[in-house]
Amino acid sequence: MRCPFCNYEDTKVIDSRPSEGKKRRRRECTQCGKRFTTYEVIEKPVLMVIKRDGGFEPFDRDKLIKGITSATKKRAISLETVASIVDGIENRMANDMRTEITTAEIGDSVLASLKDIDLVAYVRFASVYKDFNDLDSFMKIVKELGK
Repeated sequence: MRCPFCNYEDTKVIDSRPSEGKKRRRRECTQCGKRFTTYEVIEKPVLMVIKRDGGFEPFDRDKLIKGITSATKKRAISLETVASIVDGIENRMANDMRTEITTAEIGDSVLASLKDIDLVAYVRFASVYKDFNDLDSFMKIVKELGK
């Protein structure tokens, strides 16, 4: 780490502590003796979503939370549970070092999570994700859940 005052390359860490999801480090230059603060953050690869039409857009955590929240409206599912579903998807992609995910993979992951949490929310999300157009589509998924 270069000193911002004298540009010398050798600095030492005096204090290190977590701060707002980052690592805060207090450093001192070994040449000029001045102190400064640096922050260390984990760099996540940018996750891109491959849309059904073949286009790309950056993964939008808030957009996914909003979609799941609308499916869980008036159900006994906390916002923390919804956030943990999204966290799980993001973490799996980061752990696999993937930079692209399809909307189908996202939808299937959400459905798998909702199936274990709340079947009504599962059907609601599936109706939008799988683009149900008629009553038969609903009946088919409800029968599958009954098995």
